[in-house]
Amino acid sequence: MACYIVFTKESVQDQSELDTYQANVGQTFAGHPVKILAAYGRQETLEGKGPEGVVIVEFPNAQAAHDWYDGPGYTQVRQHRFKGATYRATLVEGL
Repeated sequence: MACYIVFTKESVQDQSELDTYQANVGQTFAGHPVKILAAYGRQETLEGKGPEGVVIVEFPNAQAAHDWYDGPGYTQVRQHRFKGATYRATLVEGL
């Protein structure tokens, strides 16, 4: 069953750390069955306070999503995201 990780950027604390993350995150997808569905495109908030940005990444199943998220490549790179901005990351299964 398809599974998605939805990243919502709430606020930026250190743009240089975020720039480092963004420059390196792409390479962490190599060898993983992933499809980027949305990445900081135009957004319209319909309810509540909207985030600064949204990224939606599709994987074939939850295990594949965890393999990428918890893998050595992304574990190293995501530290820059943690230092650079406040995000929410949600794993959600498709229908």
